Amino acid sequence: MRVDVHAHAWSSDYLDLLERFGRSEVAAYRQLGAGVTDDELAARFAMLDAVGIDLQILTAAPLSPHFEDEGAAVTAARQVNDEYAALVERHPGRFRAIASLPLPHIDASLAELDRAISDLGMLGAYITTSVLGRPIADELFEPLYRELNRRQSVLSVHPAGHGAHSPLITDHQLTWSIGAPVEDTVAAMQLILKGIPSRFPHIKIIIPHFGGLLPMTLERIDQHVAWEAPETPERPSLAAQRLWYDTVGHDHVPALRAAIDTFGADRLLFGTDFPFQPGELFQTTVDYIKRAGLSEKDVEAILDRNAAQLFKLRE
Repeated sequence: MRVDVHAHAWSSDYLDLLERFGRSEVAAYRQLGAGVTDDELAARFAMLDAVGIDLQILTAAPLSPHFEDEGAAVTAARQVNDEYAALVERHPGRFRAIASLPLPHIDASLAELDRAISDLGMLGAYITTSVLGRPIADELFEPLYRELNRRQSVLSVHPAGHGAHSPLITDHQLTWSIGAPVEDTVAAMQLILKGIPSRFPHIKIIIPHFGGLLPMTLERIDQHVAWEAPETPERPSLAAQRLWYDTVGHDHVPALRAAIDTFGADRLLFGTDFPFQPGELFQTTVDYIKRAGLSEKDVEAILDRNAAQLFKLRE
């Protein structure tokens, strides 16, 4: 079962709501082909069929319902979760969804998590690499991690799209090209340094884009934390093996091979980042895994087994 763990959809109604609440970046997302009209969905399904994808797992990130005003956050989270639930009901063989939460409001987020999983049938929750400037290893989020751990659920991490809040990135047109994988790396390491993967071992944490820089830097990190962060509860390279990583690597075979050499093929989950690799680029999300010189067993695991097993899905 070929499951795409990294895909997005946004209705016009949800985008309109975010704009009313003051989100300025919404307009850029309206023409990407990630809407939920019949025509947009038909075009999407044709793309999925062309590369053999059975099911996409949807998240609303980076257009997340995160607002300092709790009422706005709750309203937006409930709307997008209800929309996703309706979409899954219309196309149960094509979509499942991960919950959006009204972060940073923890009590409201725990209530929405329960509704999303218990009533709407969602597969877990996602969190952006930072939440309104707050690091995701902040103690504020510990109740969320405890609850996800209790439920043995999925936590999907996604770049916030703020260039790690560095003007060296955001002021130089680097927010998504390198800012996103930097955010992935920082968020993963914040979780590791705080011991989140070991203290909450039943959460299935997914880091996008091969974990950013982790495949290239884990040995360096292991050596440096001994003096820079000596309170780290376990060796980072060990903690990294507790996480999963999606294969959104933009057709770069060396990155894929580095991730396999670092984490193992069993820790990689197929993802496309739909709709951000359009047209012919969408085909490469599958093709580059097939032409990377991997064993047949590893190709099959990455494309057609790991995600279905992680999410406990059946065709």
